[in-house]
Amino acid sequence: MAQYHRPDDLERAVALLAGGRMTVAAGCTDLFPATARPGLAGSVVDLTGIAALRGITENAGGWRIGATTTWADIVAADLPPGFDMLRQAGREVGSVQIQNTATVAGNLCNASPAADGVPPLLALGAEIELRSDTGTRRMPLERFLTGVRRTALRPGEIVTAIFIPRASGAGRSRFLKLGARKYLVISIAMVAARIEEQAGRITRAAMAVGACSAVATRLPELETALVGLPMAEAADAVAPDLLAPRLSPVSDLRGDAAYRQEAAAELVRRALGDLACGTRGGIGI
Repeated sequence: MAQYHRPDDLERAVALLAGGRMTVAAGCTDLFPATARPGLAGSVVDLTGIAALRGITENAGGWRIGATTTWADIVAADLPPGFDMLRQAGREVGSVQIQNTATVAGNLCNASPAADGVPPLLALGAEIELRSDTGTRRMPLERFLTGVRRTALRPGEIVTAIFIPRASGAGRSRFLKLGARKYLVISIAMVAARIEEQAGRITRAAMAVGACSAVATRLPELETALVGLPMAEAADAVAPDLLAPRLSPVSDLRGDAAYRQEAAAELVRRALGDLACGTRGGIGI
């Protein structure tokens, strides 16, 4: 018989999940639209009653973002400029109503190529904490996402937190997204850029592109090419061959592959240009 469970303790949640196949629910902003029937099939474990899974905490090693932290929580959080791109992405996740209930971990577990939260979290060097009744493990976000709608989650396992290392809070950052309209849109392409500089020259770069491959990806060739350049010249250094090895865009109703490739390069240039002139607050183009 199908049952609905809303435990207030993580141990109880993983014990329930170990007992058999169940649907994990949190914000439900992706879960319900993807359900063809009037109701969910089988038993449900709702994680929103577990207080320990929500919120952002900071320690000497960096920041811990609980799995059920909402995008509205991210937007309102007091975080250093290295996180600006994540907060800007948070403002792009659907409507304000969606941002108030959609969770950060849900955006990752949905594993959409166009998930807004993935590029900035990649550029922040995020690691994912996973928990089951057999223990806890942690892995880089790029290993957690294995393909379109596919993750490294094992049966009975849930995401409990996202960790951002202390070093990733440094510098300044920018998120840009291209869609068919300004709001409530699935990305054609999107980029996240985080730059550290000293004496006007780039000392470290972290760049990621989403919606242009099966999973969002970092751009290590471009990151390496940017180091040492004056910040004012960074946008001009973005060449297609520095992005192409990492991108494999598809053609669909929102845009063809060639358009996505060029759009990604242009968004990277605009993000670097915005960072060069000190733009922080914008959320799109």
